[in-house]
Amino acid sequence: MIKKVKFLAIGDIVTDAFIQLQDARVTCDIDDANCTISMRFGDKIPYKDVEVVKAVGNSPNAVVSATRLGIESAIITHVGNDNEGKECIETLKENGVKTDLVQIQDGFKTNYHYVLSFEAERTILVKHSQFNYDFVGVMKDSEAPEWIYLSSLAENSLHYQHAVAKYAKENNIKLAFQPGTFQINSGVEKLKDIYEASYVFFCNVEESQRILNTKEKDIQKLLKGVRDLGPKIAVITDGPKGAYTYDGQDMLYIPMYPDPKPPVERTGAGDSFSSTFTTALALGMPVEQALMWGPVNSMSVVQYVGAQKGLLTRKKLEEWLAKAPPYYKPKKIN
Repeated sequence: MIKKVKFLAIGDIVTDAFIQLQDARVTCDIDDANCTISMRFGDKIPYKDVEVVKAVGNSPNAVVSATRLGIESAIITHVGNDNEGKECIETLKENGVKTDLVQIQDGFKTNYHYVLSFEAERTILVKHSQFNYDFVGVMKDSEAPEWIYLSSLAENSLHYQHAVAKYAKENNIKLAFQPGTFQINSGVEKLKDIYEASYVFFCNVEESQRILNTKEKDIQKLLKGVRDLGPKIAVITDGPKGAYTYDGQDMLYIPMYPDPKPPVERTGAGDSFSSTFTTALALGMPVEQALMWGPVNSMSVVQYVGAQKGLLTRKKLEEWLAKAPPYYKPKKIN
């Protein structure tokens, strides 16, 4: 049970082991798409370093981001009754996140992923435990939040996500939806009510193409296609090229905030953008200001290993904004 909070994140939590490779090869198609990483088969592969980062994942990253930016936040997530689960909960508490709704379940292992880092990019080996998801039971006797941030969950969570969408509609809660891999793979029809209940929706260009089942590259058509699924605001990121929004009237573009030095590792860049954008909206800012906030936190996150170390306080974020180059501002593209 929790009292009213402004921001409630919902999604799976994980411990990430970052393995920095030093002996690998990347090959791509002629247009630098469809890249693959390869290593010698059946051999001992040396690595440079390993760093274990606890309590991460799309929603945990988002709730830590929101908390660090100054709004009271909580999370609903699931862990096993093991050391990794206990460490995840403690890490959330250390970051100021309310953990009253974290579910500890016997017979399950806390999610543990391996992140293969090479040349500032990453390939992630993932496995989600199939926890017993029960949204209604978890929220019993708790006050409704102002915002829900829904993201990556395991394949057996469809009923749980439908319950979240229903709860958001019935309680006039603004829902931010950043789908994970399994949610995108489920297809639009199975998650139709979630798209329709969403106030703001986040994905990248490649994900938008998969969601819409198209090879279309025109960003305006992709924005319109995603928004037609139901969300009031569609947001599509395009890596180092920038980000786009569409609220049914204005299509806006902003470039990425310039990196002060080459990125160390890109894990969490999308999470930090989406959660910072959502936090700005939750603080009452217009879309234009939210669009300026998002890339600043992404810039900071990629300067560190892991998705949370570089997350900024509001004071630090505003300091970076004050130093932004003249071209760093939203531009209307329609």
